[in-house]
Amino acid sequence: MTFHHKNKHKLGYDLDILCNTYPDLLPFVFENTYQTKTIDFANPKAVKALNTALLMKYYNIVFWEFPDANLCPPIPGRVDYIHYVADLLESFGVKTKIKVLDIGTGASCIYPILGQAEYNWNFVATDIDKKSLEYGQTIINKNGLKNSIVLRHQKETSQILKGILTETDKFSVSICNPPFFKSETEAIEATTRKLKGLNRVGDKKLVRNFSGIHNELWYKGGEKAFIHNYLYESSLFKNQCNWFTTLVSKKDLVKGIHVSLKKLGAKDVRTIPMGQGNKQSRIIAWTFLDKRGNKGKD
Repeated sequence: MTFHHKNKHKLGYDLDILCNTYPDLLPFVFENTYQTKTIDFANPKAVKALNTALLMKYYNIVFWEFPDANLCPPIPGRVDYIHYVADLLESFGVKTKIKVLDIGTGASCIYPILGQAEYNWNFVATDIDKKSLEYGQTIINKNGLKNSIVLRHQKETSQILKGILTETDKFSVSICNPPFFKSETEAIEATTRKLKGLNRVGDKKLVRNFSGIHNELWYKGGEKAFIHNYLYESSLFKNQCNWFTTLVSKKDLVKGIHVSLKKLGAKDVRTIPMGQGNKQSRIIAWTFLDKRGNKGKD
């Protein structure tokens, strides 16, 4: 599996060009044993500097700052999701005036700024963390995106769409990158495995290379519980969104998701494979509407 054909980073990136764009990246760049310039991908500050440089060079972002404790999303993978969603909408005949609901946008506000840069989409982005929304709003304001991106606070941690969608809301698509872990313990175990792969398992302090605070990383019941809650709530707003989508990291969840959506009355369910390097993931997309945009029978 490789990146989407429209992904600007499918062939890698030139660190010299990125350092010229964002000089703060320069201190993190070094030559490895193969005389290739790289960064230490186990260092969260280096990872954040690299992704900031990518946004500034390729996505017209002039300001992208938030606390180091918050999740720093990898730009190549995030923009891949955006491109696959664009393909999905086009296949459904939705090409203009696209409005996207981003569930759990985080302090980085990453999907809205990428979707706006690549396709000029409008967004409503949600989060349960008020501080994250404050940082996201600053990013929106300083990049002149107030007319394209609106933030909403989800007050109830047990809800996803309820309490966010109004009776008059209409969206082309929803996107979601759910918390993957059930607990802090599970998140730490995953970090330990990743650092072992980066030959950094002996480090005294365990640091996630992409960082992340608790609500960004874990949810009671984990990815499975979050997604099935999302599936159910989507059935309550059948005619207000052309497509609902989510990333699914665990392959063994896919079959159960399809079964649940069939029971909920989804008219069409698609699994869209994604892969970046050794990592395999997928998008599950579902709709309760037919091709003409009519609500399916209950």
